[in-house]
Amino acid sequence: MLPQTLSIPPVNPADTFVVRTNLAKNVGRKPNNSATISTVQCAKKYLNSTRSRTATLKSKEGHLNAASKTQKVNLEVSPHRAVSAVRLMRIELGGAFADLLNEQGKGSGGNEMGYVERTLGFRTRDLEDRDLRLVTEIVGGTIRWRRYLDYLILSLCHDEGTFRDMEPLLLQILRIGFYEIIKLEMPPYAVVDENVRLAKVALRPGAGNMVNGILRKLVLLKESNSFPSPEVNGDDRQQARALATIYSHPVWMVRRWIKHLGREEAIRLMMWNNKDPTFSLRANVAKGFRRSHLVEQLEKLKVPHELSAHLDDFVRIRTGMQLIIQSGLLKDGLCSVQDESAGMVVTLVNPQPGESILDCCAAPGGKALFLATFLNGQGMVTAVDVNAGRLRILKETAELHQVHNVVTTIHSDLRIFSNNSHIKHDKVLLDAPCSGLGVLSKRADLRWNRRLEDMEELKSLQDELLDSASSMVKPGGALIYSTCSIDQEENEERIASFLLRHPEFVVDAADNYVPHEFVTERGFYRSNPAKHSMDGAFAARLIRSR
Repeated sequence: MLPQTLSIPPVNPADTFVVRTNLAKNVGRKPNNSATISTVQCAKKYLNSTRSRTATLKSKEGHLNAASKTQKVNLEVSPHRAVSAVRLMRIELGGAFADLLNEQGKGSGGNEMGYVERTLGFRTRDLEDRDLRLVTEIVGGTIRWRRYLDYLILSLCHDEGTFRDMEPLLLQILRIGFYEIIKLEMPPYAVVDENVRLAKVALRPGAGNMVNGILRKLVLLKESNSFPSPEVNGDDRQQARALATIYSHPVWMVRRWIKHLGREEAIRLMMWNNKDPTFSLRANVAKGFRRSHLVEQLEKLKVPHELSAHLDDFVRIRTGMQLIIQSGLLKDGLCSVQDESAGMVVTLVNPQPGESILDCCAAPGGKALFLATFLNGQGMVTAVDVNAGRLRILKETAELHQVHNVVTTIHSDLRIFSNNSHIKHDKVLLDAPCSGLGVLSKRADLRWNRRLEDMEELKSLQDELLDSASSMVKPGGALIYSTCSIDQEENEERIASFLLRHPEFVVDAADNYVPHEFVTERGFYRSNPAKHSMDGAFAARLIRSR
């Protein structure tokens, strides 16, 4: 299971950027990558000494008098570019996500201008719905194509030192301009003018001149259709590096996928990851709201949709999420955003009324809530998670979805909980922490936050959690291990290793529960993003024989 918390952390990343930006402005130095850690440390000290001041500013937000508001508003800077630049900086620091939605499905666009003001020192006009859509598109797309965009920026700088020493905000403005011109095909000279204006106002006139020069070179390349591109030749490592640049993924991922999937399949996977993500909505039948009712509402909202071919309660959408949020469908608990790949993991569990089901790493609770709808008020889903905040959200959502009578939450590390609990369950679901390599289409930022070294740590954790989860399965009961990863080492190899340690478990073939096209030769469930047009996921169903 991949952590999906979208709330803003207690330490405000925007204030960190204020320090970084001011250092670059006032000292006259351009902070480079090697200075990032020390700069962030300075920022943290700054934050610790100014928490009360920040709280005071927040309490006054929205109550500015006309005079002070006029001083801080710049109507010449387009709001979606200012918000996108600041959000991209926050994402790179690790304190924010690419999506503007939180777990309750409420838009967080209203907070964004506050981050802009604290980071850049001014506000723009308020964000409109169109601006929010542009922010989502630009931020997500810029993150996906970051490696390729940086390759182009570097090629037009003609000086690696200039690129490497570029201050964070300036680099984000350039990335935005490149993405708007190359991928969104916005009017080139309008893009140049507006990004130059942002650089001049947010940084200094010289930064605007640099943006102007580089973006105008890009426009000339676009007009002559002569973008530079790395040649895919040489040894395996060189070819992987070239493909990683062309399709904008980390080299280690590309090498790994070519090794396990083959070159053509690896390319198809990267192309899928770079597309705008599709989403699925699950109608909440526990509230008597069925898919037919959801379809009626989507038609009223004029949101294009199609029925899931695999799950009765699910509908697919590509666009229109803002309309759905504004309609209140999510806020009222009538439906939830849940990928079909996750829904099929629940069908593999095969929950039945009256059963005791343990969801081991449950928060934020999508699978636990879906499991609960099958119990018809009889039985219990026990949701265990180490994260108290996310578990609280699960509990609140269970009440909203009217399944709280069959859902109970326990805040604990599974490994400790299994040692202290003597209760055995009919079904145990371990949706394990994983690399998330199957959800890179939706989690654009994740590809740059994962390292090869993480894989070894995750495999060790997955083995420990599997051992703990297995101890709580009744004889004759089922253990379901799932991930949102497409990596064999996190999936098939973990199950093979587990079965060697636990011969009392045997594989229960997945084709008894999910369509045959999702079943592997060894009887496991696996969804392929490029093939099935959904997130990549894996699950194995094991029966305890004694």
